[in-house]
Amino acid sequence: MTAKKAKTIELFPGSRKTARATATIKPGVGKVRINGVPIEIFTPLIARDRILTPLQFAGPLRNTVDLLVEVKGGGFMGQAEASAMAITRAIASFTRDSGFKRDITEFDKHLLVGDPRRTEPKKFGGPGPRRRNQKSYR
Repeated sequence: MTAKKAKTIELFPGSRKTARATATIKPGVGKVRINGVPIEIFTPLIARDRILTPLQFAGPLRNTVDLLVEVKGGGFMGQAEASAMAITRAIASFTRDSGFKRDITEFDKHLLVGDPRRTEPKKFGGPGPRRRNQKSYR
């Protein structure tokens, strides 16, 4: 009986508001899939462009790795931001290149470290967290 070498799979998280993404990277031919959908047919286009932003900084590495991203929660733009963050972290770990991290940070630091802002909860006395019902005295 031969012992198989166990493959280690690294998962890289990304989050934006309530959207959570997990990216897996492996050597390949440049395929990118978001929830099983190839990035070439992913819509809307603005979300596709945001997801592909870190791959523009990767240069020739883009055609040597396959990325599989699972994302859920939030809206389409939050999911795109979370996916972009997960892809950036995966590429940064895969390359171990400080130049890539530096270039990404100069472009948009939230692709690596995230954005802590969250929505404020609604309070009593009005329709939202800050706005209040007007009161007339006459």
